[in-house]
Amino acid sequence: MRQQLGYEDIKAAAERIAGHVRPVAVAPAEGLRGPESTEGAELWLALEYLQHTGSFKARGAQNFLRAHQEAGTLPDAGVTIASGGNAGLACAWAALRQGVRATVFLPANAPQVKVARLRSYGADVRLVGTEYAEALAACEEFAATSGALASHAYDHPLIAAGAGTLMEEIHARVPGLDTVLVAVGGGGLFAGVATAARQHGIRAVAVEPEHSRALHAALAAGRPVDVTVNSVAGDSLGARLATALAVDAARPDRDGRGARSVLVPDEAIVRARRELWEDRRILVEHGAATALAALLTDGDSTDRPGSASAHDTDSTYGYRPADGEKVCVVLCGANTDPATLSTSPDPR
Repeated sequence: MRQQLGYEDIKAAAERIAGHVRPVAVAPAEGLRGPESTEGAELWLALEYLQHTGSFKARGAQNFLRAHQEAGTLPDAGVTIASGGNAGLACAWAALRQGVRATVFLPANAPQVKVARLRSYGADVRLVGTEYAEALAACEEFAATSGALASHAYDHPLIAAGAGTLMEEIHARVPGLDTVLVAVGGGGLFAGVATAARQHGIRAVAVEPEHSRALHAALAAGRPVDVTVNSVAGDSLGARLATALAVDAARPDRDGRGARSVLVPDEAIVRARRELWEDRRILVEHGAATALAALLTDGDSTDRPGSASAHDTDSTYGYRPADGEKVCVVLCGANTDPATLSTSPDPR
């Protein structure tokens, strides 16, 4: 499988899924209670949590299935995926919309609310083992024996290209945008967004929890490496290995700028999620709040537009916009339990 993504892939995906996903809404983020370093910036929110199935994953799922339909490579056995989260929901929804069978493998201890929702989309839900790895192994065996098309939560060019269509819409809605902040798990969303952003001269900043840093670690090592995961956002950003597509998209340009990778502590993620609710009545999952947490983390001020600093992959925390910088924060998903707003510790 080709492990590179080009802007032509994003454009093809945009044409393919047009009319089949909800165009992203954007809103100014005035009054954000971040550190003083954000006061001179113009901040925007991309409300992608309003997407079908509650996350950006619907874009990649639609592109994946429609591309295979166009190519005549979608088998009668349908599509299969191992995921109890947003990717599984998106795959089942896209399959239902296209009249395709979907078989979704989940750990047996997956939340019943997700199982019920998957079944409401007509998916054949298989509960296997107690860990994602066991569900994935069963999914791979099923694909091999049944002939079903195996999809992936993030590690596929068609999935990443579909996600990248979000950046095309943001670019059209926020003229003069300088920077986009994107939460990263395995890196499918980031790979697509960063590829489109580079085309338009926009910086893509990958934001990860400090204890779930698959992409950050890969950039430091020069290749994807396994990491441990221990974060409040681990349910959606808990990939142990970043996709090579994301690593490639995150490499700096020749001038040393390009994309950037930053980390945020769990306390900032909890705070960002709570402030979105208290200030705007926006309820998102911890993974989506991670992107906003970069602006609430008092990190260094290097390697931003106008800075001569080189790309830093070792110790960068948070993101400080330059004075006058126009920044858009992607709120990528809202499949969460409202009750956790009151049970999460208050970091302030």
